[in-house]
Amino acid sequence: MFDWSFEDYSEFAGSTYWGIVTGPEDEPGINGGLLPRPVPAPELGQGTNGFVCTMGIGAYDETERRILDAGGQVALPKMALPGMAWQGYYLDTEGNTFGIHQPDPDAA
Repeated sequence: MFDWSFEDYSEFAGSTYWGIVTGPEDEPGINGGLLPRPVPAPELGQGTNGFVCTMGIGAYDETERRILDAGGQVALPKMALPGMAWQGYYLDTEGNTFGIHQPDPDAA
């Protein structure tokens, strides 16, 4: 529908994970990822609980320290997407999940 392509990154992530390529690298845009929902889907009228914003960052460990210092909590710890990036998920002070992603071709 959106002319996106899906690439199976499960081998790198260690679990089911689809990379979503939303357009050519030389054009502005944002790519994404898709993984199985770890909890039941929300009921009607409940709002969404399935979207997680993951932000590209420059320095993983420094960003994690700032998250924790501000009252955030680790939801899923730092993990290597081998040959691609470092990624992890956190809870903000209101319990919302978000991710951070540091590109690094040497991640292992």
